[in-house]
Amino acid sequence: MKNINRLHNTIEYSSRIRIYFSWIFCLLLFTTSLSAQVSVPKDSAANYYEVENITLPDGLVAETGAIGFMPDGRFVACFHRGEVMMYNHKTKQWKMFAEGLHEPLGMMVINNHEMLIMQRPELTRVKDTDGDGVADEYQTVTDDFGMSGNYHEFAFGPIADKQGNLFIALNLASNGAGIRNEIRGKYDSLSRPGRMYSCVPYRGWIMKLGKDGVLKPYAVGFRSPNGLGFDAQGRLLVSDNQGDWLGTSKLYHVEEGKFYGHPAGLIWKEDFPRVVPINLPVAKLDSMRVKESIQFPHGYFANSPTQPVLENTGGKFGMFGGQMLIGDMDHKYVIRLLIEEVGGAMQGACIPLNFSSKMRIGNNRLAFAPDGSLWVGQNDHGWVGARGVQRITWKGKNHLDIMAMNLTKTGFDLTFSLPLDPAKAQELLNYKFRRFYYEYHQAYGSKQFDVQDVPVKSIKVSADGKKVSLELAELKAGYIYELKTGDLQTSDGKYLFNNIICYTLNHLK
Repeated sequence: MKNINRLHNTIEYSSRIRIYFSWIFCLLLFTTSLSAQVSVPKDSAANYYEVENITLPDGLVAETGAIGFMPDGRFVACFHRGEVMMYNHKTKQWKMFAEGLHEPLGMMVINNHEMLIMQRPELTRVKDTDGDGVADEYQTVTDDFGMSGNYHEFAFGPIADKQGNLFIALNLASNGAGIRNEIRGKYDSLSRPGRMYSCVPYRGWIMKLGKDGVLKPYAVGFRSPNGLGFDAQGRLLVSDNQGDWLGTSKLYHVEEGKFYGHPAGLIWKEDFPRVVPINLPVAKLDSMRVKESIQFPHGYFANSPTQPVLENTGGKFGMFGGQMLIGDMDHKYVIRLLIEEVGGAMQGACIPLNFSSKMRIGNNRLAFAPDGSLWVGQNDHGWVGARGVQRITWKGKNHLDIMAMNLTKTGFDLTFSLPLDPAKAQELLNYKFRRFYYEYHQAYGSKQFDVQDVPVKSIKVSADGKKVSLELAELKAGYIYELKTGDLQTSDGKYLFNNIICYTLNHLK
């Protein structure tokens, strides 16, 4: 009898368990169904861009150092191990054009048979003289700069201005490794103290090669200037990577004869006194330097900005014509640069441009193809990054994005690509500002100092819904103003997925 009662109890308990889990299952099913009805999938970058992985030859170590396009449309890429290869996108075929180069990190196409390549020891002219598609002539254009053999002495460029002058950039050496017994150029021990140094000319400099073939020092104060580019107005822009004397990564508007912050290369400045540059008071160096146009907040925005390029596709890539894009080694996006002139100097904002989750990191080199697609060469070279080449095409539809961020006397004007939903545009919670600064000092990197939330006092939306004028409780020069937007969207459901923007405020209106 006890066994029968125990059996009945067991059956009753099992029945209750089945009913309970059936109820839970129905509840989950109902909740999922309700969620599917309420939470309509949001807009995304994948609706506007297609990301294609370019298949690479077997055995190639695809650490991409430079990319470009020949006038006939062929894609050309240089790789760290010394290969220069051509790619026909129609046939999907690769062909070796040149090899044996030493760490090529920059390239400028001259014509269908000739290019200039910046390799570690020299700027080289590489030519195919017999038309068989393979280079057979290598000419030194210039090697009039020092080399110590230090692993960190990278060389970048060239790029040409409208007058035909060429510009290259020379990386500093690192105390993470030594120098060789045999060096090129005059040795100067005064620059050896410190984390990064310039013991041979002209490490830490931007150099200018005139049409007379003479290489001359142009501007000094750089640590690792991995990217050079000209904007639509012909201004030279150079990126530099976070490290000693750089609290965070930066973009500079570079002009002749000026100093941009890292003191190591000052030793090669003609009128510089015979002292160890880093022993000068920080306040003195700070007063000498030209401040950056844009700072890229480290860690969550950009860690290692790379090559700035001008979007000049004539509308083939979308709505960003005339703007500059720049890559970054650590993030799955490129960055748009929204620069304006205030107080006689360039300053402005940076904002991510997402293309979809298919984008890789390590975005070292950018180039627009004749068809308007953006090609990205990726690299890791022992650091954070990825390897390979990707092609990004615009699908023909405009997404909601911030097209401009302009400083006013009381705050900022935001210009959008599409009209905003009026109710969303007026919500204070959709605009969260904070401000902070990075310290200029010898130490590697910097934390964010004096971090403060900055309330928005008032919002004014233009009649067409595309401009939002924000009055802030405070504007203070010398700070980065970071804006994180909330649920901003258009009336037809396109939402702002590039929702963080940082403005480097050097000068007030």
